[in-house]
Amino acid sequence: MLCRWAAGRAMRHCRFSLPGVTSMVNAGAMSGSGNLMDFLDEPFPDVGTYEDFHTIDWLREKSRDTDRHRKITSKSKESIWEFIKSLLDAWSGWVVMLLIGLLAGTLAGVIDLAVDWMTDLKEGVCLSAFWYSHEQCCWTSNETTFEDRDKCPLWQKWSELLVNQSEGASAYILNYLMYILWALLFAFLAVSLVRVFAPYACGSGIPEIKTILSGFIIRGYLGKWTLLIKTVTLVLVVSSGLSLGKEGPLVHVACCCGNFFSSLFSKYSKNEGKRREVLSAAAAAGVSVAFGAPIGGVLFSLEEVSYYFPLKTLWRSFFAALVAAFTLRSINPFGNSRLVLFYVEYHTPWYMAELFPFILLGVFGGLWGTLFIRGNIAWCRRRKTTRLGKYPVLEVIVVTAVTAIIAYPNPYTRRSTSELISELFNDCGALESSQLCDYINDPNMTRPVDDIPDRPAGVGVYTAMWQLALALVFKIVITIFTFGMKIPSGLFIPSMAVGAMAGRMVGIGVEQLAYHHHDWIVFRNWCRPGADCVTPGLYAMVGAAACLGGVTRMTVSLVVIMFELTGGLEYIVPLMAAAVTSKWVADAFGKEGIYEAHIHLNGYPFLDVKDEFTHRTLATDVMRPRRGEPPLSVLTQDSMTVEDVETLIKETDYNGFPVVVSRDSERLIGFAQRRELILAIKNARQRQEGIVSNSIMYFTEEPPELPANSPHPLKLRRVLNLSPFTVTDHTPMETVVDIFRKLGLRQCLVTRSGRLLGIITKKDVLRHMAQMANQDPESIMFN
Repeated sequence: MLCRWAAGRAMRHCRFSLPGVTSMVNAGAMSGSGNLMDFLDEPFPDVGTYEDFHTIDWLREKSRDTDRHRKITSKSKESIWEFIKSLLDAWSGWVVMLLIGLLAGTLAGVIDLAVDWMTDLKEGVCLSAFWYSHEQCCWTSNETTFEDRDKCPLWQKWSELLVNQSEGASAYILNYLMYILWALLFAFLAVSLVRVFAPYACGSGIPEIKTILSGFIIRGYLGKWTLLIKTVTLVLVVSSGLSLGKEGPLVHVACCCGNFFSSLFSKYSKNEGKRREVLSAAAAAGVSVAFGAPIGGVLFSLEEVSYYFPLKTLWRSFFAALVAAFTLRSINPFGNSRLVLFYVEYHTPWYMAELFPFILLGVFGGLWGTLFIRGNIAWCRRRKTTRLGKYPVLEVIVVTAVTAIIAYPNPYTRRSTSELISELFNDCGALESSQLCDYINDPNMTRPVDDIPDRPAGVGVYTAMWQLALALVFKIVITIFTFGMKIPSGLFIPSMAVGAMAGRMVGIGVEQLAYHHHDWIVFRNWCRPGADCVTPGLYAMVGAAACLGGVTRMTVSLVVIMFELTGGLEYIVPLMAAAVTSKWVADAFGKEGIYEAHIHLNGYPFLDVKDEFTHRTLATDVMRPRRGEPPLSVLTQDSMTVEDVETLIKETDYNGFPVVVSRDSERLIGFAQRRELILAIKNARQRQEGIVSNSIMYFTEEPPELPANSPHPLKLRRVLNLSPFTVTDHTPMETVVDIFRKLGLRQCLVTRSGRLLGIITKKDVLRHMAQMANQDPESIMFN
């Protein structure tokens, strides 16, 4: 125990590593000589743990770890074995990071391969091996030609297999129906598995991960069942063709891996603060395998997810992301020797004049982010407050059916969203067969393949333009209703798809404008006839970054993820311009990103470090009790019986109680946690003779003077935090909010000249901030 408040001879009684809350405290069996039996030598079970939906005490967890480390260091000098144990303890963090990276990378690779196969299963099947995807099936065929590389005899569509027809209306309708049936089957299996086995496996998971990393307890959210069900259902929902991605849920999957491996090492399993360092690194590994961006993953964890991110966690996050990326690269799920499907290589630089359309794409991304957040939150709130929320399976089936029916006729919505983004990012080379590359070629052109000049658009490009426009409108609308259903649902890929479609259309427009009007002053200096001066794929990449930034409000990590994702290191400035513009535009309509909005919708007690509190209120305006409310529930240091304390605990639901000298003086002594009091009294009744309901409970060093025939008193000084955080009643709330954010407090006590006036909890702070922002203060639901 770290006894900062103890001095002199009292220091020798300190054994365990809790600042004020530790092992069992037994007390007082009076012998005939008048001496009291001191504390139990062994800690009782569950001390230092937290109840579900409660906030951890960061200061206490930090103190516990400091004392544990000090104890190990001093013991390491006693023997070789203790020295080896200290080395194992020091290296346990790196071992956990290695295991997290290996498992997260493996699961991501398996998910990618399974999604590839099951997505193609909606359109056909491979005759040589049904577990092959379309691409794998044609790789193995000796009859595949380069011109018809997407067609091979071994791969048959459902119409060819069932009615032996590949063309015509009947074949189209049959393939259409099979596409819808497979999508419905996948979605139904996913929502059923989530509802029956792991309700926490639904959604993105990032809002809850952010809340957990801020110090909140949600038991089961990172459990083994959640890991298993989320991994399986993630494959099903992505394969169903719904407008969602696997990237956000992969962060949840990686954090489940981190929680599992943390439980194997007492260093992390017994300290909630240390566990959150592991989870921060696991989140970095999750983004690393989701996007193939290890550095972006570390920055994402630092910028967007983590609440407490010391330098040591930065190194370990980097290592976990590295191992995860290496593991995924070894599996090579995309068959291109890359970590990602979107890797592109552009052969022309960007020009200063292009910053204007890039900034316009940033404006579009900010407007799209605002529209999506408001629309999605309104729909999710309606789901929570109406009968719609009682039918999650029906909702998933209906949205899947609508998505499949509308998506199939349009080739840009029929295929998987990842393949769509990959096609939109690609530059048009001589070997591309996409409609987007159907330009009119000059037969006299003898330029190298890597330097194809701008050309007039052909029929295929114009057809692709209106198909992309329809796909864009559909994607914008359907994503609002899809995100937040009771299935795993990520937002990164749909947001990027919206931006990529808008960006590709803008890019083609600029390209054709430059081709037909190369003599305009804006094009004259950099776009001559026969020159390759505009790259539409770059516009798609910038648009994707802008829309993703508008929804999540990421900046630095977003730019790094995008250039790692595409290999477009040369295009950092356009990406930065679009990301910053997107954030500025979106922030003009509201400061919250989609994850913060869902945190507030669910009422989680999350104090965002990005929020600013500028109102001129004082601690006395927020503390409880307020005027007209019952007095504060307190414990006295040496005048309450065990029965009095048990009655107080039963009649209230507070997390803890201030301890004062007496009700008359109200001079503060310390703070006792509710859970520790309950466990201490229960353990004392079981293991200490003479403890009855009438036993006096005292928190002082010496027992109070009692009549000779009084029952044995119970000494509970060890569960008392003698250094609770206090502020005066005139402390500005701006300072109080900052203290709660930076120290991770659960509560602080309000005093005046050492006399207790009231208490401010984290929930009180959140309610006050909501009230000052003209929001419903009762939306904060948890402790």
